Amino acid sequence: MDDARQIKDMLYEQVARMGKAVSSPKRLELIELLCQGEKSVDMLSREASISMKLASAHLRELRKARLVDTRRDGKNIYYRLANKEVADFWVMLHSLAEERLVELQMALREIAASPDELVPNDRESLMKAARKGEVVVLDVRPVDEYLTAHLPFARSIPLEELQQRIKELPKDRPIVAYCRGPFCLMAKDAANLLKHQGYWAIQLMEGVAEWAAGR
Repeated sequence: MDDARQIKDMLYEQVARMGKAVSSPKRLELIELLCQGEKSVDMLSREASISMKLASAHLRELRKARLVDTRRDGKNIYYRLANKEVADFWVMLHSLAEERLVELQMALREIAASPDELVPNDRESLMKAARKGEVVVLDVRPVDEYLTAHLPFARSIPLEELQQRIKELPKDRPIVAYCRGPFCLMAKDAANLLKHQGYWAIQLMEGVAEWAAGR
């Protein structure tokens, strides 16, 4: 094998490390969770519904590919994305899948309570209405994720607190609920709960990663 061929093979092999690192559905879910902010292994295992041992194994693979970084605080290890480009990569990857895979398109339609609840990505109109107070943008993720980053003009009421705090929301304006992105079900649950209580509520399929990436 000549030197040029060896170099080309090595280059493709290095890029393939990224593909191998994100070839697991659970690793993709961990990346999505880390798009919301830094989290401990314990938090990630609970959110992804996997054991601590398995979460740690997946995170090690992501770290080998330089997709995540860590810090230690006493006995706890906290993970975060290596940089914003990792979040952008996740958004581009799932957006491509949404465009090309009919099965994923059908699954996303199932997430929305009805097709008209897939809010168009007209950010300018949404933000203009939110700025004027004509709509309420509601972040239903945990508070720590909201404090790390949130959509402009969004207010925070975690899904688990929504039933108890529902009277804080106005009934005379639409409520646009969002969570972690298109694969997150919290916004759907929030919109359904609000509608059952007489509110005009819809879900936004974007999260902070999609918003920051301009998707």
